[in-house]
Amino acid sequence: MSTPTAAAPSVDATARARDLLGVSRLTNSALTSWLHGLPGVDQVGCEARAAGLGTRSIKTTSKAWGIDTAISMIDLTTLEGADTPGKVRGLCAKALTPDPTDLSTPRPAAVCVYGDMVPTAREVLGQSGVNIAAVATAFPSGRALMPVKLADTRDAVAAGADEIDMVIDRGAFLSGDYLTVFREIAEVAEACVREDGSRARLKVIMETGELVTYDNVRRASWLSMLAGGDFIKTSTGKVSPAATLPVTLIMLEAVRDWRDLTGEMVGVKPAGGIRTSKDALKFLVTVSEIAGDDWLDPHWFRFGASSLLNDLLLQRQRMAIGAYSGADYVTDDSPSLY
Repeated sequence: MSTPTAAAPSVDATARARDLLGVSRLTNSALTSWLHGLPGVDQVGCEARAAGLGTRSIKTTSKAWGIDTAISMIDLTTLEGADTPGKVRGLCAKALTPDPTDLSTPRPAAVCVYGDMVPTAREVLGQSGVNIAAVATAFPSGRALMPVKLADTRDAVAAGADEIDMVIDRGAFLSGDYLTVFREIAEVAEACVREDGSRARLKVIMETGELVTYDNVRRASWLSMLAGGDFIKTSTGKVSPAATLPVTLIMLEAVRDWRDLTGEMVGVKPAGGIRTSKDALKFLVTVSEIAGDDWLDPHWFRFGASSLLNDLLLQRQRMAIGAYSGADYVTDDSPSLY
């Protein structure tokens, strides 16, 4: 009995890829030629530029804006095997009221949970405007048959997920089987369509810590956009290194160049290891300098994080009143890279 694999992607995804690649038939050979024809990444130059951007000084007024902007960009996350409905309810309550001492505090963009916790999250969040992102496609490994990955996605969407965070098949990618990765992303994108024709946004997790080279990060970014990803995301938060400035810089270059090529914007989500306000502000400076200010919006840039929110709230208090009022409301975050 043959092993189920990804079916042919939608006609639209395939036709779009053929047009962009300038080929009459989408094959792995065509994808390989195109992806390996992308400019190589200058590792030394990339890391030096990221380091330079990370040392930029920020004025107090800009810092206050940056802290509020960063809060509004967070996907507040719990992705542990020990997650309970009570923990998810607490996470959602934190998203609705990040700082009970200051109701002007922005809300995070979304909460990010496992698919089976989507109904619990929806009970608390309702139509508050805080989105529900669900991980899917056998997160975090991505090691499952395609029917399982698609069922995982459809179940989360049917339960009320606004966004799906999928993981690519890194084994296929590293083996040079780009067509399989393309097909999987395209099929999952189709599975994000609801019965009423609306669709959940798709974030494609590349797990950059396993991609070995910066060139592979660039190729995976372009492949994910070509196949229909609405966001490209660094990491699951389960592998180290997770989100780094150099990797995020490469991804920002990719979405910038994708818009130049197609006229369309794709979002970027660094996830894992971003824990402090100082970290977040470095990323916002990099977004502005590399992709442009259009991406300084929660619709186009997110932080996958849990502990980051706590530090942003404490720094926000310090700037507002000159001292910390206390952290009684600060939650005990899960012990992961998030």
